[in-house]
Amino acid sequence: MISAANLTLLYGQLPLEQRFSAARADGFRNVEILFPYDQSPQWYADRLHENELNLVLVNTPTEAGTAQWGRAAIPGQERAFRQDFSRVAELCEVTACKAVHVMVGCLPPEAHSAGREVLLSNLEWAAGQVPDLVLQLEALNSEDVPGYFYSKPSIVRSILQEAKLASAGMQFDFYHVLREGLELEAELEASLPWVRHVQVAGTPERNEPDLERDTGFLAGFRRLHEAGYLGCVGFEYRPADSISEGLRWAAALKPYFSQLPTAAFR
Repeated sequence: MISAANLTLLYGQLPLEQRFSAARADGFRNVEILFPYDQSPQWYADRLHENELNLVLVNTPTEAGTAQWGRAAIPGQERAFRQDFSRVAELCEVTACKAVHVMVGCLPPEAHSAGREVLLSNLEWAAGQVPDLVLQLEALNSEDVPGYFYSKPSIVRSILQEAKLASAGMQFDFYHVLREGLELEAELEASLPWVRHVQVAGTPERNEPDLERDTGFLAGFRRLHEAGYLGCVGFEYRPADSISEGLRWAAALKPYFSQLPTAAFR
């Protein structure tokens, strides 16, 4: 496993341009950015290159209103989704990013059947456009994001099973699983065949994880290691105080990671 800094949350109190150098100073080599659309793709590519960072994950675009949480599963917005995907595909090409979190949007329960069909169709289309780009689906908990199309990893698993797309997988977030009131170890075990990216934050405040308080965290990292997971673990949380000092929580994970931020050991 290797660590990745979420520049949007972990370094969100800094001006955008300073986040890259701050992450590098703390010893990160890989970063995530939620919505890197306020500057040109080349601007982001230049900042990454200057700081010797790899961009490993971005989200599809969102917008205020009906697409606040994305639109990949919203009937009637297929054309807009394709425009969104074209933007993220260009960004990934310029920045060499290999994975995208496909944001699916919020739907009332009575629209879920239609939304599922739209999502499957959109995933198939997107996979055909850029076959090498990993399309990731993530369950967002119903406390933080009421009405999101799925809040449980089991629904994501069922969609991926039906989609049968080699380039599609799951973005498994420890925080969202616990915030949803689910059993972390059981959900991780069931999801392992589909997990392509992992993210972590402490519950319920979404600050640094506490490996003693956050039930199942250590066991989850141990299981990922045993399963041979070699992908990224995104540190997607808001620091309670100092960013660098807060990273010390991760020092206990050294046996499971091939790459951790150096700030964790200062």
